Amino acid sequence: MQKILIIEDEIKTARELKSLIESARDDMQVVDILPSIKSAVKWFAENEMPDLVFSDIQLADGLSFEVFRQVQVSAPIIFCTAYDEYAIQAFDANGIDYLLKPIDEEKLARGLAKYDHYNPKPEEAAAYQTNLNHLLSAMEKPYKNSLLIHFQEKIIPVKVAEIDFIHSEGGIVVIYLNNRQHYYTNHTLEALEMMLDPNLFFKANRQFIINRNAILNIEHYFTRRLVVKLTQPTPESIIVSKARASEFLKWVEKN
Repeated sequence: MQKILIIEDEIKTARELKSLIESARDDMQVVDILPSIKSAVKWFAENEMPDLVFSDIQLADGLSFEVFRQVQVSAPIIFCTAYDEYAIQAFDANGIDYLLKPIDEEKLARGLAKYDHYNPKPEEAAAYQTNLNHLLSAMEKPYKNSLLIHFQEKIIPVKVAEIDFIHSEGGIVVIYLNNRQHYYTNHTLEALEMMLDPNLFFKANRQFIINRNAILNIEHYFTRRLVVKLTQPTPESIIVSKARASEFLKWVEKN
């Protein structure tokens, strides 16, 4: 029985992936689901190496790349991503497998077919690790100081420091500036998070990225969640979950 490890912080998504894998292959068993960098690093230190790893990129406590910087993982990794074209090019250039979210039976089948042909010799395994290291370096691009916004027939440079918050709803992402202007962008919220300095910006939930300088106050909410009020109105309330409340407050205090 081949042992499969899933690193994914969305429990529903992780369970769906587990069900897809075990339905597709009766010779595979998902041995664990890990929601964070911390739990993954601990798991690798205490358990035998799995045969295959499926890893989301965006986890509750950061990017999963940090796991593979801290731990020498000899098992092949299939990244699960909703990231932008730049990231996909980085994966392709380094020969690392990925599946674009949302993952369905067809996408999974293609990923597992690649895995079935992965039977490296020692020197090929070393090359895989080198390619993974190159990927991690490629993904460490500098944080942006400006974003280019395509508006009508114009390209408008927007200074990152002037962004109060970014909101996503129904696949539509809007950047709100501190002068009360707003612009639509084709970037996903996840891609924008990769571009922005985490010391200045925080992804409060799946709808909002907020600038620390735009925070007016923070209020306690039901079930130990938090409500964040900004210096300008937002399309909906900004709710920070109980699971991320402590991390968020530490981030606010950090600078």
